[in-house]
Amino acid sequence: MTGRIVISQAVDFQPSSPPSMAEDSMEIDDSLYSRQRYVLGDSAMHQMAQSAVFLSGLGGLGIEIAKNIVLAGVKAVTLHDTKQCETWDLGSNFFLHKEDVLSQRKRAEAVCPRVAELNPYVHVDKSISALDDNTDLSFLQKYQCVILTEVRLSLLKRVNEFCRSQRPPIRFIACDTYGICVRVFCDFGEEFEVLDPTGEEPKEIFIQSVTQDNPGVVTCLDNQPHGLQTGQSVVFREVNGMVELNGTARQVSVLSPHSFAIGDTSHLQAYAHGGFFVLVKTPKIYTFEPLERQLWDPQVLTPDFSKPEAPLQIHAAMLALDTFQEQHNRLPNTGCLQDTETLLKLTEEVNATLRNRAPVNAELVQWLSRTARGTLPPLSAAVGGLASQEVLKAITGKFAPLQQWFYLDAIEVVKPLQNLPAEEFLPQGDRYDGLRACIGKSLCGELHKLRVFMVGCGAIGCEMLKNFALLGVGLAQSSGQVCITDPDLIEKSNLNRQFLFRPQHIQKPKSTTAAEATLKINPDLQLDPHLNKVCPATESIYNDSFYSHLNLVVTALDSVEARRYVDSRCVSNQRALLDSGTMGTKGHTEIIVPNLTESYNSHRDPPEEEIPFCTLKSFPSVIEHTIQWARDKFENAFVQKPSMYNSFWQTHKSAEFVLQKMQAGESLEGSFEVIKLLNRRPHCWEQCITLARLKFEKYFKRKALQLLHAFPLDTRLKDGSLFWQSPKRPPAPIDFDLKDPLHFTFVVSTARLFAGINNIPYSEKDLCGEAVAEILSHVKIPKYQPTVKCIETDEAAKKPDQLKMPLSSEEERAAIGQLQYAIAGDFVKADRLQMSPLQFEKDDDSNGHLDFVTSASALRAKMYSIEPADRFKTKRIAGKIIPAIATATAAVAGLVALELIKIVGGFGFESLKNCFFNLALPVVVFTEPAAVKRALIRENIYFSIWDCWTISGHEDFTLSDFMNAVREKYGIEPTMVVHGVKMLYVPVIPGHSKRLKLTMQKLIKPSAARQYVDLTVSFAPERAEDEDLAGPPVRYFFSRDDHMP
Repeated sequence: MTGRIVISQAVDFQPSSPPSMAEDSMEIDDSLYSRQRYVLGDSAMHQMAQSAVFLSGLGGLGIEIAKNIVLAGVKAVTLHDTKQCETWDLGSNFFLHKEDVLSQRKRAEAVCPRVAELNPYVHVDKSISALDDNTDLSFLQKYQCVILTEVRLSLLKRVNEFCRSQRPPIRFIACDTYGICVRVFCDFGEEFEVLDPTGEEPKEIFIQSVTQDNPGVVTCLDNQPHGLQTGQSVVFREVNGMVELNGTARQVSVLSPHSFAIGDTSHLQAYAHGGFFVLVKTPKIYTFEPLERQLWDPQVLTPDFSKPEAPLQIHAAMLALDTFQEQHNRLPNTGCLQDTETLLKLTEEVNATLRNRAPVNAELVQWLSRTARGTLPPLSAAVGGLASQEVLKAITGKFAPLQQWFYLDAIEVVKPLQNLPAEEFLPQGDRYDGLRACIGKSLCGELHKLRVFMVGCGAIGCEMLKNFALLGVGLAQSSGQVCITDPDLIEKSNLNRQFLFRPQHIQKPKSTTAAEATLKINPDLQLDPHLNKVCPATESIYNDSFYSHLNLVVTALDSVEARRYVDSRCVSNQRALLDSGTMGTKGHTEIIVPNLTESYNSHRDPPEEEIPFCTLKSFPSVIEHTIQWARDKFENAFVQKPSMYNSFWQTHKSAEFVLQKMQAGESLEGSFEVIKLLNRRPHCWEQCITLARLKFEKYFKRKALQLLHAFPLDTRLKDGSLFWQSPKRPPAPIDFDLKDPLHFTFVVSTARLFAGINNIPYSEKDLCGEAVAEILSHVKIPKYQPTVKCIETDEAAKKPDQLKMPLSSEEERAAIGQLQYAIAGDFVKADRLQMSPLQFEKDDDSNGHLDFVTSASALRAKMYSIEPADRFKTKRIAGKIIPAIATATAAVAGLVALELIKIVGGFGFESLKNCFFNLALPVVVFTEPAAVKRALIRENIYFSIWDCWTISGHEDFTLSDFMNAVREKYGIEPTMVVHGVKMLYVPVIPGHSKRLKLTMQKLIKPSAARQYVDLTVSFAPERAEDEDLAGPPVRYFFSRDDHMP
């Protein structure tokens, strides 16, 4: 299925009917939308593909919304705007270019083809007709959602009334941004049905017990939290004894985090064992009031609990601003005290009429008046992300809608600028006039001089670069620079969120491509794109000298490990770090500033729960277990074993050499596994099919038979309870049936993978049913004989390392015999001592990788009576795919960029904000960062994570000299010195006292280029009986010349 870009040249309100995302078959292009599908689900994706949206106003906020909803994949978008491109539009609309201003183009005409390029499945057209109080609104009937920005209040009311009057109502959203304040209003009609308010996938929770009572009480197995709320319903499955519960839905009344009541169970049979329950998702109806009523009785979301009255205060101030515009036909002039007084008076008048109100915030009103003509691009990005998610909710019924106002201010960005003269904020006729009206000329200049290092050029990275371009971060003429690095190449699935990339960029480097695209937004930026990972291996590039030339670091990473490493380098080099991340509709930002906040490494998320080895191997209970088992099988058979095979033969030059060593009684690690692989390697396609068929027998029949042989169905534990009870499921052997598509897929995909690692060619014809059946008709399946094997049942047991397990003399003799046979049969030529390991690639549907994992997982699930997962869900779990959507990405990047302005301005701790949001609910929560902790060593000696003591030495500087220097400089006695994992001096270890006379050079043995090392030093406590005291790292410079203050 292919899409196309359709751009209507019409200038009226009659866009042609466009093709939708696979309009005929409603097939979703998974190669483009896969990450978003995991957020929204297919039903919502189909709804979007049939929905048309009208968006008016193409300023900074409007273009953000246009970008996000076109990336998401609606059917059609009409971009309406009547304004002409002006120079200062370049500071807020990233799809406008200098040439558009010079040629006096209309904003809608300029951006329409550029927005259309974002997604070939979306029909984008434009309108430049007037939209005012006299316009016939009947043209809106063809749209499912209408979004208005940059529209006067009187027209907002009129359009809202029209949208509500339609059947079904047209979903209505109004958004505005004026300087430091933004608002979003939603009205989706009197009855708006939401099928899935949270988007969270219900989990299967196993049952410990159900009482036979009124009410019956359900207790979760192993005190697992159920996460339910009173009034919700659950459905029961696989309950033994109280079988009447199975398949029924019961409303719950929560008693504790691990138990709940389900009504009368006294007349049911007694509960025996097993079973689980799952939350039943029920649709919810939301009621909206019209704009007219919500103006005086607003229902608001509170994002910042440190200023709970702010939303109502902004509501009054922005309504007053609406009145000011109606009265004066303009916005307040920057720096005009009379306009500020007028707006303040209007705010007090408006506030008095509100039913739901807070005291007027005069300071907020003053800043709104001062900045109303300006624009903060990051604020537009943040709220544009939230507003775009509301658009998607409006047309899909997926997730809980905003009810009904969202207000946000960025007063912390401007408060410290209170005493600057008015001239600081006046326009200069360039692209930064909108920004300058908010933050002043001096702070704009600091942004231009900024030297930033951004790690990662994925979705957040692209959005950050857009913000840098609009803010003028790192301009060449100001000696600023943005250095970006990312080792990855662009893939098709990136195009759904990483808006700087286009189809022609696929398989090109992200960093260089993103840099080129960013220069189209702002050609004055100085960008330095790299293709490196930031890790210990690249410390020669990203060394201390590199960090010393930076002002701050931004991470746009998807790995906790990478974040931790970058954080450690920032702490070591005293550089601010701005971190953010998303997962689906959730997002977070974390601001890390030297000597003010804790660092990323100061807190640790709980480790990811591992599936016990015995559960994976023998006792799966949920689909995640069978998917992980299949993924492990892939890794073991097609990645690890071939890699180990290659490594072995690179170490040992020939089979004859290995045989000689083994006959001499020498133990060679991995030899047994390698010789087994050598002898079992298929030589042709027919043998690959045979091997795959034998694997089917082993995995899905013999495994079950062996388990049931070891633990018959009536097996009981020492306490008399059944062995096979929940969560343990007894397996049922599966007989191979070539006519079963699942069986066929497993055999063919497994054979293809064996062919791949053994470099065996095959054709399309070889994959057809007849050809496979012909080969299988000659395969002889050995009769099953039970074996005496120890089956692990201890959940704490770890997987044994096969390579390190000692071989029995019988196994050694067998290996020698097999190797002799291979040598005699001439099976040890160079090409036979080389395999081609695979790398699991989830996004390539043609390689058979996902076919193998999906079919293997589904067969194992069937064997254990577990509901199988489809290919889509299997891909997410096996590929560890993080669900992602452009709305959340835009929002976090905007929030981070707002904090960047504060850091560049040198603002205090109280102005900084971390944020967590979930656009699905919607919830937005701002909090203060964690303040840096200062630990007392003793007396008046404190230290924090940002402290690093320094000692400079020389070639003959001894360990004793080092310890004396620390004592003299910092007034405390060192007792122990450690370098990494090496203990340089621990007085209780015999012989360590002799080390005091050794030079630091000899003890540490630094490389020639190494200038310093960071040492962990413990200090003497005040009382001898106390433990040694921890302190900051002590950085030892090998030469005084190396010490750069």
